[in-house]
Amino acid sequence: MFQEDAYVVLETNQPEQFLTQEELLEKLKAILLTRQDDLPRDLQKFSSVEDQAQYLMETFCELDVGVGEYLQWYVVRLEK
Repeated sequence: MFQEDAYVVLETNQPEQFLTQEELLEKLKAILLTRQDDLPRDLQKFSSVEDQAQYLMETFCELDVGVGEYLQWYVVRLEK
């Protein structure tokens, strides 16, 4: 990808959102703060929520947030 302009975020019962990298990072950190006892295995090696969220954002495109629910994000390039 040439440039990470924004992320499109898809979430259960929500319209699609366009977030900046910083906004997505904050969203992921907020979710991860509530799930420290139930982290995906790949995130358990990180001691800080900041590192967990950064790794998740850069390495994955979705997070299991519960039965019948979803949170997905994709890098998009916005044309000016």
